Amino acid sequence: MIVDTAEGTWTVPTAHGVMIPPATRHRVRMLAATTSSLYIEPVAVPWWPPSCVVVEVSSLLRELLLVAADLPAAYDPGGRDGAIAALLLFELSTLGSLPLHLTLPASPDLVALCADYLGTPETRVTNAEWAGRVSMSERAFTRKFVRETGISPAAWRLRARLLAAIPMLRSQPVTRVAATPGYASPYAFSHEFGMSPSAVGRREAISRNR
Repeated sequence: MIVDTAEGTWTVPTAHGVMIPPATRHRVRMLAATTSSLYIEPVAVPWWPPSCVVVEVSSLLRELLLVAADLPAAYDPGGRDGAIAALLLFELSTLGSLPLHLTLPASPDLVALCADYLGTPETRVTNAEWAGRVSMSERAFTRKFVRETGISPAAWRLRARLLAAIPMLRSQPVTRVAATPGYASPYAFSHEFGMSPSAVGRREAISRNR
């Protein structure tokens, strides 16, 4: 699943979710995905992240989400339904964000560069090439890009290739997929997920067998 907002794009692998702040205009693209959605009153979650974040959904959290989908809107907060909702919110509050997003720059010319690259994430593109397309020196271009996105153009492109490679994990082993975005090894690639290569492969194998 891919979530796009005006600020960036978030890729959501199997067994993960995305936390979206209230009043955030967004677009969701599904790639053979089955999802569950939870809508929460903002007053109940003052700790909610101010921008979208991708999180890992544990087995417990997944079951809580499925049960919560059948709760009535006016559930009894003092009964079983209230206990389920309280545990669900507690589990959500403990989640840490994963680096599976790309921040888009603010300048229209840089946004155009990034949008084109997301469509065709080639490894051969260079900073000099991007700088030339917006009529800037490479040094000035890099400074502006870092100022607007927080990372260098080369790091941004590498992250874009990583996100584009994630859907490939549904049909190919992680050792093969890691080479596509330019990672030197499956360990470097899987580090972006915060888990080992075997765990990444096992998680996707489970998804394919469901």
